[in-house]
Amino acid sequence: MMAKRRLRTAYLRALAAEPSYAEVGATAGPVLPGGYRTFRRRIPVGYGQDTFERAGAHVLAWGAQRGAGFGVYPEGPAVPGVTALVVLRLPGLPGLPFPRLIIPCRVVWTVRAAERIGFAYGTLPGHPECGEESFVVGRELDGLVWFEVTAFARPARWYSRLGGPLTRLLQDLATRRYLGSVAAAVRRGT
Repeated sequence: MMAKRRLRTAYLRALAAEPSYAEVGATAGPVLPGGYRTFRRRIPVGYGQDTFERAGAHVLAWGAQRGAGFGVYPEGPAVPGVTALVVLRLPGLPGLPFPRLIIPCRVVWTVRAAERIGFAYGTLPGHPECGEESFVVGRELDGLVWFEVTAFARPARWYSRLGGPLTRLLQDLATRRYLGSVAAAVRRGT
């Protein structure tokens, strides 16, 4: 019960917040802003229209995040302007409830076009990082379907600044899990 109350309180706080960075929407463009750690990671996930549609639907339903082990609150698709909490359960001590890292974000753009489906979320105050991350499924002319994660971020909380290389390692691990999640969903046919 207390965990639900904590989520609801964090959600209401996030609804009232503005993005914690100035370059809102920048992951939609070809050039990412300076002053951040930036990356683009892409993997092929299959071929054809059916694969493209399934992968796109999975991504828009926060499937990459859920498949990577995160929770998303509240339920619902990624649509522009929606505020969400990405929740990570952290290991706890035996007999004690698992602590949660609550990560507030807002969907800043979505795309649903003939060759691209996806969205980006931006960080809100309380997120360990400051920046934006996009999750896009694309289809080439030859039918190849790919999934790409693009991000620009820098530490925003004391623990992410203190973590230094460990923080980057955790971000890279999450990105690999996002990529693997979408590829696995396509293989399963979901």
